[in-house]
Amino acid sequence: MTAPRIHPMAVVEPGAQIGPGCEIGPFAVIGPEVTLGAGVVVKPHGVVTGWTEIGDETVIFPGAVVGEVPQDLKFRGERTRLTVGRRCKIREGATLNTGTEGGGGLTSVGDDVLMMTGSHVGHDAIVGNRVVLANQAAIAGHCHIGDDVIVGGLSGVHQWVRVGRGAIIGAVTMVTNDVVPYGLVQGPRGVLDGLNLVGLKRRGVERSEITALRAAYQMLAQGEGSFLDRARRLAEETDSDHVREMTDFILSASDRSFLTPK
Repeated sequence: MTAPRIHPMAVVEPGAQIGPGCEIGPFAVIGPEVTLGAGVVVKPHGVVTGWTEIGDETVIFPGAVVGEVPQDLKFRGERTRLTVGRRCKIREGATLNTGTEGGGGLTSVGDDVLMMTGSHVGHDAIVGNRVVLANQAAIAGHCHIGDDVIVGGLSGVHQWVRVGRGAIIGAVTMVTNDVVPYGLVQGPRGVLDGLNLVGLKRRGVERSEITALRAAYQMLAQGEGSFLDRARRLAEETDSDHVREMTDFILSASDRSFLTPK
């Protein structure tokens, strides 16, 4: 890897660790507790501050602000962190905040994440790998977003909500309850409206597993007993790994309860 290229009009504060092959454009600002991995690009007017670590080959576009303090009135200046994985794309105007002491002190974003223009990841959120946040999508504090999730443009995820792996949230949707893995959520006040079948097929999930998930969804929607009763019964009966992932998610602790099938 080559030496980093830092524009003479960029501000890189003493203490910042800049990896090999990094590129920092004019008017970019890099704070003193920032670590940039190999090949990171910070384009003009990008800001990386706070106790923040950026993984290799991530690109931060103009106007993005990465690592500023939380938007939480309980925050009292405690030293908390933000980590961003490898090969992420943080587009224009996107924002990511560090954690809070009360929330564990860490905001974490995985590898290969695309944050489109104006999107936001709040304090203490945990975002998995290969997540897509479309334009102006907002993830509130303390949320857990699983791998391969897509959040549509102008959508918001309420604080403390969990979104399971492979779920998709449509545009202009407010999500106030947990979303099961592989769920499809849409509507102004988010409604669980089926499975993300397109996403499952694109990821090459076997037909037998997709069939099992569809049957499980129907049982959760129409079976006897409460939603949790149906999930417990399904967990005892299934031999599908994907269905087991769904039932484990439902039967684990939830701060916001669940979106349930229509």
